[in-house]
Amino acid sequence: MSTLNPAQKKAVEHQNGPLLVLAGAGSGKTRVITQRIARLLERGVPPSAIVALTFTNKAAGEMAERVHGILGAKGSAKRKGGPRGSAGLTICTFHSFGLGVLTRERKQAGSAFTIFDQGDCLGVVKEALRSIDAGKKFDASAVLARISNAKNAFTKPSEFAVREGDLYDEITKEVFPKYESALRTFSAVDFDDLVCEVARIWTDRADVLARWQDRYRYILVDEYQDTNRAQLTLLRLLAEAHKNICVVGDDDQAIYGWRGADVRNILEFEDHFPGADVVKLEDNYRSCKAIIDVANAVIAKRLDSRHQKVLRTSREGEEKITVLVAPTPDIEAEHVAQQIRRRIKDDHVRPRNIAVLYRSNGQAKVIEEALRSEGIGYRLVGGQQFFERKEVKDLLAYLKLAMNRHDEISLRRIVNYPARGVGEASVERLALHALAKGWTMWQAIERVDALDDVSGSAREGCRELEKIVGELRKKILIDGTQASIAARWLADRIGLKTELDANSGSPQIAAKRWANVEALFQTFSRREAREISGQEANRESALETFLNALTLDFSENEEEAKDLVTLSTLHGAKGLEFEIVYLIGCEEGLLPHSRTLDTKTTDVAPQDLEEERRLFYVGVTRAKDRLTLSRCKARGVRGKAVLRTPSRFLSDIPEERVTEVEVTGAPQMAPGELAASANALLAALDALE
Repeated sequence: MSTLNPAQKKAVEHQNGPLLVLAGAGSGKTRVITQRIARLLERGVPPSAIVALTFTNKAAGEMAERVHGILGAKGSAKRKGGPRGSAGLTICTFHSFGLGVLTRERKQAGSAFTIFDQGDCLGVVKEALRSIDAGKKFDASAVLARISNAKNAFTKPSEFAVREGDLYDEITKEVFPKYESALRTFSAVDFDDLVCEVARIWTDRADVLARWQDRYRYILVDEYQDTNRAQLTLLRLLAEAHKNICVVGDDDQAIYGWRGADVRNILEFEDHFPGADVVKLEDNYRSCKAIIDVANAVIAKRLDSRHQKVLRTSREGEEKITVLVAPTPDIEAEHVAQQIRRRIKDDHVRPRNIAVLYRSNGQAKVIEEALRSEGIGYRLVGGQQFFERKEVKDLLAYLKLAMNRHDEISLRRIVNYPARGVGEASVERLALHALAKGWTMWQAIERVDALDDVSGSAREGCRELEKIVGELRKKILIDGTQASIAARWLADRIGLKTELDANSGSPQIAAKRWANVEALFQTFSRREAREISGQEANRESALETFLNALTLDFSENEEEAKDLVTLSTLHGAKGLEFEIVYLIGCEEGLLPHSRTLDTKTTDVAPQDLEEERRLFYVGVTRAKDRLTLSRCKARGVRGKAVLRTPSRFLSDIPEERVTEVEVTGAPQMAPGELAASANALLAALDALE
């Protein structure tokens, strides 16, 4: 406690009733949460009465480790896959928490379910679009995003409102009921259901709600500004009896409105939880004064409602930030890459302490090329998620099917992988027979010899699949083989490595894909050591829960531990910090994004522009020691050189805190980036002058 500042100490010492901790960037919010948990335990609150919720598995793991470090040998904090029976703390994501509640409640009701991940959900939407001959006309991801937002607002398909002239709303109105029907057919839930269904159960069943309220008497929430309506409803229900809810967040860092987060949740906390105490953490321990001055100046210009706070820092450093002005994106990238090389070579800065941030993924290509030309290694944040990779999903599908032979989505995924003669036509015949006879798809596989119109090769393939799944199930449930060992056996049994070698396009790609499979084996081993040990008496239930939890996990970037420069979108950089940050593309149309400037688009609302300001603020506050903001005078758009206007956020920065540097160089024609001729580009620049 002696190491905490007065505001932090006040937040930690508070015990009963609602508490809002407004934690400015770099103000030690995670420290406050973990110290607060330790303080509650010290005062005699049972660990099992505390639940701490956050948004990523990585954040939950770090929080659990910190609590364990504070408590030492006395601590019982573990990272939980959900709130199933444990004498320890529950520290997990909202979705993991919902999974635990839903698993327990549905098990008591005698019903099982499967979780559809993002790829599965997209597949359902694409199929629904194809069924109405709209498969090539609409982006399935955009339709799914609208469905997700509607579900989190507790909007039923029949209640979905179409905004006038919005074609995506119109198509979503058609797809939404088909999507929900498909989930019911497969006995599946999506990620949104893990929160929404729990809120519905608790709303409809007072006895069920009372049981969970009695269990969790102290609730802590990290990154509260990122909660949506469904999460708010869940929290209000759970906290209703004891009122002991502490939320930590910063409305100035609310940047996920596009995926359903509602900044009003933190702005209106005192209305939702009357009698709340409010503590402001305004001491920044991350950034030097010049960077904090820039951040304060930009965020003070917010036009929407906000909690008033001003960051302070005692860290000294360079007195000014740099604004880099380049003629074209390739020269901007070239100059940034050269500066990074000098920082690494001359100043001995570790590459892992340097980041290049940008608004959109499309900006990464030119900076990647520049770094490669300088021989600088880098990692991309926000690439494909580990559990979305085909080879990983295929292996998991076998294991899920072995545990739950009603899991039709997993069955359809691997019924003919690796190829065993059960083509699409055969699968549809099996599905029709199952529908006509009231069977599951797995029962159709088991009884394939009784079906007349299935080819001989398909029959043989079905028998082979039944044999593999049966052997796998026996190994795990009867022989007691650990899942990590069973998964290795399975990969060998289906010849997965041979399959990858033959169909990956190159030995390098095959090796990388097999490395992903090996990483999955290691994931099984780690999770078994943490969670499955000691639960052999209910091995089937434990493994089903384990596999569902894996569906919720996001990849820990394989290159995270390596000494590499980080390239990331501003959204992907949330929660990270670096000694040196380059924020490129500070231009109107990029930051703020052009979508927020188009008043003709029905999707755009005034608050979208303010979210862009908050996004800029998040980028600035990632920097600890040095910050460079860069922009271009011209940029290639559809093959033409288009003059660019500096971002409006640059004009909010005090002049005394800025050193402007203008660079020149011969424009290099990056493919697709600037197809205009050099003469046309120079003429455009002359006109700008």
